[in-house]
Amino acid sequence: MRSESLPRSAIRESEGRYIYMACPWTPLGGGMFKVADYLIQAQASTSAIASADAAELRPLDTRGGANALYSFWVLATALARIARGRLSGRLAGVHVNMAERLSLFRKGAVIAACRALGVPVVLHLHAAQLHHFYRSLPRPLQAMTRWVFSLPASCMVLGTAARQFVIEELGVAPDRVDIVINGVPEPTHARRIAGDSATQRVLFVGNLSERKGVTDLLQALALPGLDTTKLEVTLAGGGDVKAYEAKAKELGIAGFVRFAGWSDQQQVARLMARTDVLVLPSYDEGLPLVILEALANGVAVVCTPVGEIPSVLQDGINACFVQPGDVPGIAAALQQVLQDDGLRDSLERNGRALYERSFSIARFFSSVAHIHQRDFGVAGRALRAPTAPQEGAA
Repeated sequence: MRSESLPRSAIRESEGRYIYMACPWTPLGGGMFKVADYLIQAQASTSAIASADAAELRPLDTRGGANALYSFWVLATALARIARGRLSGRLAGVHVNMAERLSLFRKGAVIAACRALGVPVVLHLHAAQLHHFYRSLPRPLQAMTRWVFSLPASCMVLGTAARQFVIEELGVAPDRVDIVINGVPEPTHARRIAGDSATQRVLFVGNLSERKGVTDLLQALALPGLDTTKLEVTLAGGGDVKAYEAKAKELGIAGFVRFAGWSDQQQVARLMARTDVLVLPSYDEGLPLVILEALANGVAVVCTPVGEIPSVLQDGINACFVQPGDVPGIAAALQQVLQDDGLRDSLERNGRALYERSFSIARFFSSVAHIHQRDFGVAGRALRAPTAPQEGAA
């Protein structure tokens, strides 16, 4: 049975209601942080919200950016803020963004505290590997996980595979599980004009790790059959950057491969606007935001069909698929997309059209607001969607 929203009688007319978006509010939060931040950026101003029967989406940091010990203090502070919001009568609900590993236990504490305080919760599952992590847990912790998932009013998942896992293994009733596909904002930087440069640019965005297939990508770039005469490859992301830089030097590709390190939203937007191909040869994913950002920018995508990716993208239509770990396949796919102008143009057009149909921030905000309204009795209001920059515009 779904949780009821808090009584409006406890709220002074002059005070607005709000919904906490709970996740690590630092780059450590990864996709969770970006999704929550995109939703907050997309909401109307607080004055517009105050004049309507709506709620303000507010950030709630549950981890902090320092060490694990400090994260307990941040979590305790978050719980205290929830309690204050409950006592004031203004907190309508908490939207908990959850991944796997320690995120499961931190967010489990938030969900349990909300249940004890009578604050309704929506759980938003972003984890790409929770099914693996859950199966590795001892039985008592598996039971605790199932209990945590039984508490929220509803559970939002990225696609059919995650929905099946939540229902069949975590025991959540099907009518409490909603598939909500992520969305991303319109590009903030003008797309480069086709053919304005002789350089062919390939971009990887993500945490530099083996799960993301970074070594496979570097090895593919070193294969003799790949034409690298005009190639420029940028890897943007944190992780063990120095180790992968050393690997690039060892493979003899350091001349055209650069490591940008961790990049913020605006830095990634600038890189994306001038990129020909986004490559993401991961072994495990949910539905990566960087792929949606590439579609929004009209950038051709080369990726692996893992997680929820094959449920929303089609090989040869709006993406080019290569199997995880297939090093020659990565090189061949990049070569084909870079050299076949017709194929690349088709991927760009179809990808942008798919973004407009399915992945716009307006559509995403509306889907989340519908669930908030249903489970919290109130929801945020969205800004008017901005117009995308025109190709070649200043």
